[in-house]
Amino acid sequence: MAAPVRSTFDSSLTTPIQYVKGVGPHRAELLKRMELQTARDVLFFFPRDYRDMSELRSIAELEENRPFSLVGQVEEVDLRNIGPGKCILGVLIRQESGFLRAIWFNQPFRRQQLVRGKRFLLSGEAQFKGGRWEMVHPRIEPLGDDERVPAGRILPIYSLTEGLKQEAMRKIAHGVVEKYASELDEVFPEEYLAAHHLLPIHEALPEMHAPHDAEGLARARRRFVYQELLVLQLALAMRRYLLTRRKSAPPLVVNETIDRRIVRLFPWELTADQRRAIDEVCRDMAQPFPMNRLLQGDVASGKTVVAIYAMLLCVAHGHQAALMAPTEILARQHAETLAEQLRESRVRIGLLTGTLPAAERRRMLKEIAAGRIDLVVGTHAIVQDDVQFAKLGLVIVDEQHKFGVRQRATLKHSGTDPHYLVMTATPIPRTMSMTLFGDLEVSTLREGPPGRQKVRTYIAAADKRDQWWEFFKKKLREGRQGYVIAPLVDESEAVDAASVEQLLECLLDGPLHAFRLDLLHGRMTAAEKERAMRTFRSGETQVLVATPVVEVGIDVPNATLMTIEGGERFGLSQLHQLRGRISRGSHAGHLCVFAEPTSEESQKRLAALAETTDGFKLAEVDFELRGPGDLFGARQHGLPPLRVADLVADREIVTEARRDARALIEHDPELTAPAYARLRKMVLVRYGKAMELGDVG
Repeated sequence: MAAPVRSTFDSSLTTPIQYVKGVGPHRAELLKRMELQTARDVLFFFPRDYRDMSELRSIAELEENRPFSLVGQVEEVDLRNIGPGKCILGVLIRQESGFLRAIWFNQPFRRQQLVRGKRFLLSGEAQFKGGRWEMVHPRIEPLGDDERVPAGRILPIYSLTEGLKQEAMRKIAHGVVEKYASELDEVFPEEYLAAHHLLPIHEALPEMHAPHDAEGLARARRRFVYQELLVLQLALAMRRYLLTRRKSAPPLVVNETIDRRIVRLFPWELTADQRRAIDEVCRDMAQPFPMNRLLQGDVASGKTVVAIYAMLLCVAHGHQAALMAPTEILARQHAETLAEQLRESRVRIGLLTGTLPAAERRRMLKEIAAGRIDLVVGTHAIVQDDVQFAKLGLVIVDEQHKFGVRQRATLKHSGTDPHYLVMTATPIPRTMSMTLFGDLEVSTLREGPPGRQKVRTYIAAADKRDQWWEFFKKKLREGRQGYVIAPLVDESEAVDAASVEQLLECLLDGPLHAFRLDLLHGRMTAAEKERAMRTFRSGETQVLVATPVVEVGIDVPNATLMTIEGGERFGLSQLHQLRGRISRGSHAGHLCVFAEPTSEESQKRLAALAETTDGFKLAEVDFELRGPGDLFGARQHGLPPLRVADLVADREIVTEARRDARALIEHDPELTAPAYARLRKMVLVRYGKAMELGDVG
């Protein structure tokens, strides 16, 4: 985590790593690969893991089904192939006169690591089989020939780089802590430490690198987890303050007349969730500072209705609104939905995308700048330098996590700042919403519009294909339509267009030869995509064979069937989003996911998908299974990664840090009190650039 910033410039904490005892020029180059440049860097380079040596045993002392650790030497290594792509690695570990067999399945790379004669620390549970102790997939750490393992203590395990051994890293860290830890300044006032039950830094830091026991490690870790999360939450709270109290926006107040005129345009009754979200949005837009609100909703929960209401409220006051979508398909669909919904009104709608002909683009830009377009719908093309709004009052960003932008889009406009509404159809776990979206107020839609049917979900292996395709064809003959989703090629979610075309050919030559099929993938031109969607919406095409490009924005109520190939390669939230494409109408939906899960995680993910259609429950399951990494990466927020805190394990501390940060900022918005000077500087050093906090104070 970020190191405390000292007030002096000649502090020995900035000693170059090369001159730290036990390092030297060669090791300094290795440490620099891990971004360890100074003594301070090493102080805050915490172990990635720990081994509890209170369970250090000899082989003679082992008991079945109990965790333990032991030190032994590799005696024999045997790697055998047991089938196509499968192998078993057996390693005989000797400890004086005792032996233990360690086994790894399908991990041939360990053969290079487990060299005969080398010493290792092994941790895990053992079984007594065939007259010998056996351990499957133990955790292992290499040890130096003469390296001592501290029995009864906790052994730190550091991340390493090639050429640097664990023993050397432990010695370097121990020496740095011993010599330089006393140089650190405490960032928290004494009364704050006492009130929040936090260890002082001079006690916590040595305990992180060389814990005496589990309790001491837990207390030390809590101090640094809390500090890291508090700094993040302070940055978010400061940003929230900047986005509201220090900026001005047009107050757009709703009254009974405006509300009645807007609501009568909807041919259905608003749900309780929609009405509540609209009231929250209206309350924000009535303020003289910008609304910054996240509208999250489960699939088919009616977020677009809330967005339309907000845009019409804006137009009712003579201002323009902009709706930005991540893809041209979704932008065009939004434009069509608005045109249909507002056909009885005088609201003028314009579509601005990157594929507009030059002459049409010039005409559209002129109309926007003159204020003759009320609602502008588009993609990234909206934020180009030549787009100038006459009187922009509201910006809506749909599927925010799909944009590769660090902050909310900044649109060219004159006068005051616009209000912002960010929408996502991916339900966000509570812990994540308090971190990634902590600078926003949150509105949530859980219930869907009345009359929509739920989707029946089936997880199937290859032997169920014939049965599924018979059912699929039966529903097509009844007049329904369907999707077939091609599998992902790799973890980066890149999709090979050739694989989609191959899947189309297989279906045309096989089970769906009697039906009208078409193709949709991300590498098609805009015109090709529009043609594919138009023919599918009209019913001319019965089945759309596609990549996950249909995950959001495709709304065809008659499409109630979906087949997903290679389901084990998809994330849980993406599977749920895809399922949302077949819950748009009054007929029941049917989803079949063909999958061959090879891990316990993928099995749990697919089981959860089959058990519930509640996107918020699934988001929490996905969060438990995979952690926050995907969400951090997907949003591309530009925030530095967390170094100590675990948003899954440390949920309670996230809540505590958020509450404390908001209280501090409410009392002192810019942390100008002398007692918090170091904490304030830490916030600005860590997050000032990423969150544009440079103008604080």
